[in-house]
Formats: sequence, C-alpha cells, structure tokens
Amino acid sequence: MSKIKKHIVRHADGSLWARGSMQGKIPVGKWIWFRKNGTKMRSGTFKNGKQVGEWVTYDRLGKIVKKTMMKGE
Repeated sequence: MSKIKKHIVRHADGSLWARGSMQGKIPVGKWIWFRKNGTKMRSGTFKNGKQVGEWVTYDRLGKIVKKTMMKGE
C-alpha cells in the first residue's frame, strides 16, 4: 500500500480550493474545500476513497448550513 501524502488543489487563480490527504490516487482522512474568497465550502472524511461520517456544508460566510451523515462502506 502506498504512503499517505498531504494534497492541495488550487483554483485557476491560485487560491486554495481543497486540502486533504491522498494514499496513491485515493482520498483519505479529513478534507476541506474552500471558495475563492477563502471561506469553507464543505468538509468531511474519506475512508478508502469513500465519504464517511459527518459531512458539513457551509454558506458564503462560513456558517454551517447542512450536516449530512454518510454511510460510506
């Protein structure tokens, strides 16, 4: 199995779009997505590339608007 590495994805303008970890080509652990203005857009956890546990969606000001429980595996 490959090593877990931190992973960052950027918007076309260079601002942070997503931050998390990858194990090879599979997302693992906690991930956070951001809008171009820097506020959080969504966050949650991956296990073996599948969404698991609580996923949170944020409004444009960064306030929580929705929580969703993912079943994953």
